[in-house]
Amino acid sequence: MERKVTDPEKSATTPPSPSIPPEIVGTGAVLLKAQTRGHGEDTERAIDTRSDALSSTGGEEFEVRWVGEDADPLNPRSLSKPHKWLIAWVVCLGGACVTCTSSMYTSTYRQVTAEFNVPQLAAVGGLSLYVAGLGIGPMFLGPLSEFYGRRPIYLVSFSLFTLLLLPCVLARHIAVLLVFRFLTGMAGSAFLSVAGGTMGDMFNKAEVGAPMMLYTASTFMGPGAGPLIGGFINQNIDWRWTFWVLAIWSVFMLACLYIFVPETYHPVLLRDRAVSLRKSTGDPRYRAPLEKESRSIALTVLLSCTRPFELLIFEPMLLLLCIFSALLLGILYLFFQAFPLVFANVHHFSLQQIGLTFTGIVVGMGLGALTDPIWQKNYARLVRKNNQISQPEFRLPSAIAGGVLAPIGLFLFAWTTLPHVHWILPIIGSTLFGTGTLLAFSGIFTFTVEAYPVYAASALAANSFARSSFAAGFPLFTTEMYRRLGYQWASSLLGFLSLAMAPIMVCFFIWGKEIRARSRFATVRGWNG
Repeated sequence: MERKVTDPEKSATTPPSPSIPPEIVGTGAVLLKAQTRGHGEDTERAIDTRSDALSSTGGEEFEVRWVGEDADPLNPRSLSKPHKWLIAWVVCLGGACVTCTSSMYTSTYRQVTAEFNVPQLAAVGGLSLYVAGLGIGPMFLGPLSEFYGRRPIYLVSFSLFTLLLLPCVLARHIAVLLVFRFLTGMAGSAFLSVAGGTMGDMFNKAEVGAPMMLYTASTFMGPGAGPLIGGFINQNIDWRWTFWVLAIWSVFMLACLYIFVPETYHPVLLRDRAVSLRKSTGDPRYRAPLEKESRSIALTVLLSCTRPFELLIFEPMLLLLCIFSALLLGILYLFFQAFPLVFANVHHFSLQQIGLTFTGIVVGMGLGALTDPIWQKNYARLVRKNNQISQPEFRLPSAIAGGVLAPIGLFLFAWTTLPHVHWILPIIGSTLFGTGTLLAFSGIFTFTVEAYPVYAASALAANSFARSSFAAGFPLFTTEMYRRLGYQWASSLLGFLSLAMAPIMVCFFIWGKEIRARSRFATVRGWNG
């Protein structure tokens, strides 16, 4: 009797057969339960009792699957909740370290320009090159996790990230500093490219919302915390201590990754189980799904580099989403130039006081993350109203709210940067912008994954490339823009740009399903919520 092979993407919702363990799939065979040792634990396996199938050189292959799906002791989703959340926190803090490294550098400008005798624009290049590395790296390095798993990528990338900070500490020429800033960004990007996937490995669809919000918040709060920490360092001691502090932090995170974060990528774990079964039984027919794929690393990397641009060209909906999120991140990185201008010249703040002004953005993003239960309840309500059929557009209300809050925050920041206005008001404006930015990113990311399920990795890579391009470019013209337009109108221009993009979220919420129906890449049908 032919048995249906379980789709690994649906494993969380497909119940296992009560009589035959789903670990091994073999057609036309009589299967019995037995016990075998797999990775140090007792696991069920099925043994084909037909004489012709027992041959180690012939017969059909057995496809290795989880026993009992999420209940399998080797499945990361069977870990205890405290263990899952420990791993999630370590990964999130690692992501915060990588993104904080981008902006903590901005507090070194005064000392770097004085020591290397270069204009400030050259020093700003260290910020832009780092962010460029964050955007380019995932296209080349992200697919490697599909072959080697997440843990090797974590350990190798973070080891390189830590080592590449040392030339930044010891640089005696601006060119050395700039080159290694780019390389450090590339190394950190490999970590970021797979970190979010760890949440999906450990948590099922009903649970993954909170850890994904935590990860999103940590990676976007990292840049806001950078100047806050860097301001105190660079006002009191040598700028090189900025990189020493980052190196110490990264060494600590590397140790935590090594000790607390196991391999969680399901295809690689199943491949390891198949290897163990072949070794313990002497039967070469045990095969994991990953072992049956014929993709080469070179072809996968090539596809990873080309498909994001294909999506940007042929998917106007995705292009607009990428532009909106890129604009918001570009403004965030523009603030690393604008805040020192505004608060030093208007309110005469010191370097460490300027760093403290970024508290508003960090607090705003934290407040945005705390609203996640509200959006989850709203999502459940929309699903119920739609006969328990989920649609990607149901993820957009948070992005709609973010699209309103961000321009309000920008206009408040713009027109309170005056000498006779208390300094707390522009910081409140930045808090609203931070909340709006986090809500917009959260809604856009989840919508993108659900609207483009088959091409989710490429769609997110396209978004990452667009965001990093804007974030790398905006700081380069910030000083000149604020000098020519003035502090109020320069910030207002940013507010008008974000305001012009905000209605797009409403349009997609109302007409998104019809737009997806005409798409070459997006899914059209919803699914049971």
